[in-house]
Amino acid sequence: MPILIKPAMKTRKFVYLVTDRNRSSIHVGMSSDLMKTMSFYRQMPSLFFDSGQQLTRLVYFEELNSESLALARFKLISKFTRIQKDRIIRSVNPDWIDLSIGLDFEQIFVSGIQNVNTPLLNLS
Repeated sequence: MPILIKPAMKTRKFVYLVTDRNRSSIHVGMSSDLMKTMSFYRQMPSLFFDSGQQLTRLVYFEELNSESLALARFKLISKFTRIQKDRIIRSVNPDWIDLSIGLDFEQIFVSGIQNVNTPLLNLS
């Protein structure tokens, strides 16, 4: 009897940089769901940080197709100095704006398109 092998699911991994509102610290991370990760950062209790030091701004991210590529990129960026991290952020986001706002809009837009394709209930 032949063994069926399922095709590998296409995994999306993100390597990202988050910072606080004062840009005093930069954190490197890796995630498969960037919006859920940013939601976690925003809901993180302020036991460890005061409100000015909470890592709530997504200032840089890369989307990679495999976990091994993402892990290699994560390890590389983690070794960067502060100046190197500043440069990589400024290369794509010179004003250090919060990129999660755009991702939030994209998620709402995509879900809105899916809702348009679903049949409407007759409310009368």
